[in-house]
Amino acid sequence: MGWRETQERLRRRLAVALDLPGEIVLNLPKVVLIGNFQVFIENYRGLLLYQAETVRVLVETGELIIRGNDLVLRRILAEELLVEGRIQSIEFS
Repeated sequence: MGWRETQERLRRRLAVALDLPGEIVLNLPKVVLIGNFQVFIENYRGLLLYQAETVRVLVETGELIIRGNDLVLRRILAEELLVEGRIQSIEFS
């Protein structure tokens, strides 16, 4: 087991022991899906692709891929992103 895995395991234990949200301690994205028409993402790293059918977002653990129709970026801030449209799927890769 490498140093990175050891750090992540320690952070997880710390989050559980102190009852802290994982997105803060582990630097993970927080993804909130509202129906099938809005996706709110906190703690993202960047926008990789923006098209009407696909939005690819860089997160700490890889990529978050949102697929659908008529996708629109409603809000882009340093730490949060809001995507609206007809959401068909959300996938981590």
